[in-house]
Amino acid sequence: MADHKNAHHVVEIPVDEKHQQMSVTTTFSAIQNHPLMEISQSPGHLLLLKLWQREEDLFGRKIARKESRLDSIRSEIFQLCCFFFLFHGFFLTILSASVTYIRNVNEEHENVCHKWWVPSILSLCTSLVLVFCVQVKLCRYWKVSRQLQRERADSRSLVRCVQELRMKGASFDLSKEPLNAKRMKSSSVEIKWKPLTWCSQSLTTICLVCLTGLLFPASRIILCV
Repeated sequence: MADHKNAHHVVEIPVDEKHQQMSVTTTFSAIQNHPLMEISQSPGHLLLLKLWQREEDLFGRKIARKESRLDSIRSEIFQLCCFFFLFHGFFLTILSASVTYIRNVNEEHENVCHKWWVPSILSLCTSLVLVFCVQVKLCRYWKVSRQLQRERADSRSLVRCVQELRMKGASFDLSKEPLNAKRMKSSSVEIKWKPLTWCSQSLTTICLVCLTGLLFPASRIILCV
């Protein structure tokens, strides 16, 4: 009795051959009408897809190189700023120690005070050289940054065209081209005040110039006070 209750009943559902053929035909038709299948059957669309995929890969490599270049320039600017502060720190420390030594040896240090302009000119020239190097690096940084923005805009436009081609298949217009960054920029209205843009991009240089002006009289203060 227990064996009869635990017995499993298998019900076989007969499959009609006509229904099976219709299912296969529907699946085959769906595959044939798929956009990727249409592209593979159209030499023009297939060639265009391969060309755009190659361009997409090139854009990715260019963007990666420019991002690496930006990181390198940013590191160089940081090193120059560190050298600026380290130089003035050592310079003022050595100058202060020299004045203390001269005062201990000889109480008359008026001759030293009259020559305050020598260390000031040395400090000013070194600071200006460092500030010039920082500004050159900043100009290069923003130039590469603008190129990177154009590359990213072109890459996004190309990706949209590739996606549209894959979705539409053979119905995609072969004469369509991705919009480049220049045409996209000309189509959009942008109002920028150049002096304000330059100041925002050269903020590091402006700060270093201000510090240079403040540190210029430091030599006279140390030698004459």
